[in-house]
Amino acid sequence: MDLFRVYEISVKVFTLQDFQQEEASYVISGFVDVCLSKDIKYLEFHNKNCYKGYVIDMPYPLEPGGTYKKEKVYTVRIRTIRKDLMNYLTETLGNTANEYFKGLTTHVRIIPRKHISKIYSITPVLIKLGEGGYWKSNISFEQYEHLLKTNLIKKYNTFMNTKIDEDFQLYTNIQKLNRVPVKIKFKNIALLGDKFDMEIADNEMAQELAYLALATGIGENNSRGCGFVNYKYL
Repeated sequence: MDLFRVYEISVKVFTLQDFQQEEASYVISGFVDVCLSKDIKYLEFHNKNCYKGYVIDMPYPLEPGGTYKKEKVYTVRIRTIRKDLMNYLTETLGNTANEYFKGLTTHVRIIPRKHISKIYSITPVLIKLGEGGYWKSNISFEQYEHLLKTNLIKKYNTFMNTKIDEDFQLYTNIQKLNRVPVKIKFKNIALLGDKFDMEIADNEMAQELAYLALATGIGENNSRGCGFVNYKYL
């Protein structure tokens, strides 16, 4: 089994206007889009309908009132499995600006491969059901869990150019952390997501997928700021 690395880029940004926390995914992904659009290769990558192999965190520190303030410095983390993308973003984001942000500095590190005991949502996890809307009105939690697992398996198969046996235990326990759906604003629409705490099983494939999830996110719309997870080592 080939080994891959998870790269984490920390970008310091200077805010040019206020925005709300529920808009943060749309705002920060737009900033990254501007960066990608500077190069024809990455513009084509941005426009292509495919798994992107990167995921974006919320800016931090979080503001207690829920409003990110103008003329302040925040840090945004972007994780990716793609070394070429890591190099490009690290070199370019510090010189990128849009109506919300001016990039300042970047720093990159590799997240070590260690036994992961738990992953947990930082940004809401999104599963889209076409016109069906929010999953809870349409499918059971067991079906929802299955979608989370198969989504992650598809990403692994895509990036590793393989097809793994899907008969394995990914986690020993999963707990939904929000009582009501978390609103995610994109332009003129609002999507609904959830936050989870997932205890990872002690087998090779579960550990591989948990490590991959750090770079690609879980669920959908990861390049739009959904499904960013943090981790705890054993």
